[in-house]
Amino acid sequence: MKLTNALFLTLATVALAACGKGGSAAAPQQTLSVAATAVPHAEVLEVVKPILAKQGIDLKVRVFNDYVQPNDQVVQKQLDANYFQTEPYLDAYNRDRGTKLVTVAGVHIEPFGAYSRRIKTLAELRDGADVVIPNDPSNNSRALILLDKSGVIKLKDPSNALSTQRDIVENPKHLKFRELDSAMLPRVLDQVDLALINTNYALDAGLNPTTDALAIEDSNSPYVNFLVAREDNRDDPRIQALAKALTSQPVRDFIGQKYKGAVLAVAPK
Repeated sequence: MKLTNALFLTLATVALAACGKGGSAAAPQQTLSVAATAVPHAEVLEVVKPILAKQGIDLKVRVFNDYVQPNDQVVQKQLDANYFQTEPYLDAYNRDRGTKLVTVAGVHIEPFGAYSRRIKTLAELRDGADVVIPNDPSNNSRALILLDKSGVIKLKDPSNALSTQRDIVENPKHLKFRELDSAMLPRVLDQVDLALINTNYALDAGLNPTTDALAIEDSNSPYVNFLVAREDNRDDPRIQALAKALTSQPVRDFIGQKYKGAVLAVAPK
């Protein structure tokens, strides 16, 4: 019995020493879970991880290859936030599903581009060419607006961010449009005359938007990619810390060096 008491006192003394003169126990890190698409979003978040770790935040990144689940899982509180989408896409998602996800910080622009394996310029598009565009409302309109700006088609109102095929008033080459899930577009590039592809999927497929795109949005594109959260957690200190890190100079420098114009950091406000 005396031996047991002595052992207990020894262990207690060691524990107190660890929290006293020997130094205090490290505070547990807080976890922050964020959904992202692989390129460039998840790559950018990897740069942010050590920045947040110094603030006691363990950033967990879940990578998705579609544009629906990242929002669904934030709405369902399976994840804290996401980083992959533009505001027009978010507006359409909220409107269609009656949700209230909100933007937290604008991070970068991914200039949207038109790609082909069959032609070198848009002027070479044949009559009745097969053209594939995204099937979600925001990117669908974005593709049509880019084609209008490039002189391939003419829209009733090119400034309408919700333009659809019904708004095409001139189609001199009788282009045949098909709508596919955005993630599928690079996979069918060899099978069509032209594909309008989001930059994240273009990069993921090994395309270089600055050299491979036959037409591409410029730096004045309104389609900024945002960090997005729920109304109930947008002011959470962890999410605000992430927003600050994503818009920091080290991240801006990484985007410029890594993507060389294919992805453009948003100017700080």
